[in-house]
Amino acid sequence: QVQLVESGGGLVQAGGSVRLSCVASGIVFRIATVNWYRQAPGNQREWVALINSIGRTNYADPVKGRFTISRDNAEKTAYLQMDSLKPEDTAVYYCNVPGSTENYWGQGTQVTVSS
Repeated sequence: QVQLVESGGGLVQAGGSVRLSCVASGIVFRIATVNWYRQAPGNQREWVALINSIGRTNYADPVKGRFTISRDNAEKTAYLQMDSLKPEDTAVYYCNVPGSTENYWGQGTQVTVSS
């Protein structure tokens, strides 16, 4: 059974930083591509960043230069370091791993950025 568990969200002031974690189980984590998505109230879920099995990364334009995705295969954990946060970064952040037959999602963690 695949499980993705996010943590690290909370309330932070604009300009601050937060680090999110996504702990995976039930998958061969070292070969998995991991995505982070976010969904703000009233908006569709949007892709934020990815890291593939060899550590290559890509970012959505709104977060480039501010967010950093990383992974620790020994800990089966992916991270999203979020710096220079803006109120428009407020959302529920989800970890995602594409599988061969389905997409796996965590339960999400709320990040609220106050102005």
